[in-house]
Amino acid sequence: MSTTAPASVTEKFVLFELVSTTYGIRSSVVSRLEMVENVTPVPNATNSLEGVVLSRGRIIPAINLRARFGFPKIPYDLRTRLIVVEEAGRTVGLIVDTAREFTNLPSAEIKPAPDAIANLKGDYLEGIATINGRVILVLRVSEVLKGSEVEHDQGRED
Repeated sequence: MSTTAPASVTEKFVLFELVSTTYGIRSSVVSRLEMVENVTPVPNATNSLEGVVLSRGRIIPAINLRARFGFPKIPYDLRTRLIVVEEAGRTVGLIVDTAREFTNLPSAEIKPAPDAIANLKGDYLEGIATINGRVILVLRVSEVLKGSEVEHDQGRED
C-alpha cells in the first residue's frame, strides 16, 4: 500500500483588477471575457446595475463591480472587461477595470479573511491568497449576486 500524501489540489482562477486590487474568481463559473462595448441603461436601476448588454445573442444584466463594492465609477477604456459568469442558473456580466490573467491557485493557499474584514457589508470574500508576494482577494460570486438588483424582484412597487 502506498502512503504518499495526495498532491495539493489546485483550481483555475480568472484574475481581474478593480481599484488597483487583484481579485480572483473560479474559472468554473466564468463563461467568457469580453470588451465592454454598448451598455443599454435600464430605467430605475440601482447604481451598480449599469444596464444590459447583448452578448452572443443573449441579453444579460451588467453589474459595475466598482459601484457594487462602494468605489467610484470611472469611464470605460480599452482595458475595461465584462466577465460573463453563470451562477445559480443566472448569467450576469461583471464590469471590471481589467481582466487578462488566468492562474492556478492551490486550495491550501486560500486562507479565510481576517476577522477584521470578514464582517464587512456583504460576504463577498471567500478568502485571501498570496502568490509570489501578490495578494489576491478570492470572490464568492454567489454572494456578489445575492441580494443584488439582478435577482428577480417580482411584485416590486416603488
